[in-house]
Amino acid sequence: MSETRITLRRIGEPFHFEASNSAGNTVHIDAGAAIGGTGKGVRPMEMLLMGLAGCSGIDVVSILRKQRQEIETMDVEVVGERGESQLANPFTKIVVRFALRGPIEESHLKRAIELSMEKYCSVAKTLEMTATITWEYTLNA
Repeated sequence: MSETRITLRRIGEPFHFEASNSAGNTVHIDAGAAIGGTGKGVRPMEMLLMGLAGCSGIDVVSILRKQRQEIETMDVEVVGERGESQLANPFTKIVVRFALRGPIEESHLKRAIELSMEKYCSVAKTLEMTATITWEYTLNA
């Protein structure tokens, strides 16, 4: 079993935090303005979507490199929809959009994304417990 550990430290009023991993990398987290956040960091639910983009992005690059596909540029956009209640509002629908440029065979790109989203990306596997996740891509658009 693998363990992941982060540390969260409050560094400012009222909701400004700094999270760090065991390697010392840091990210700032803050609440939304509706509850008094000051915009000094990423909101926690945004961080989940960033994690999905990063996880699937790493997978896709890794798979394409193994297939000797050359990536010139790659962008991933993730859009999540949440419910609107007074309780917790998990994501219910997420769309992941990949945009790549380079001499990449489209069939390789499609298969790399499929493998990431359906098999390898741990963040996607976690989020799919509450959300329907779909994906799309553009190549050399």
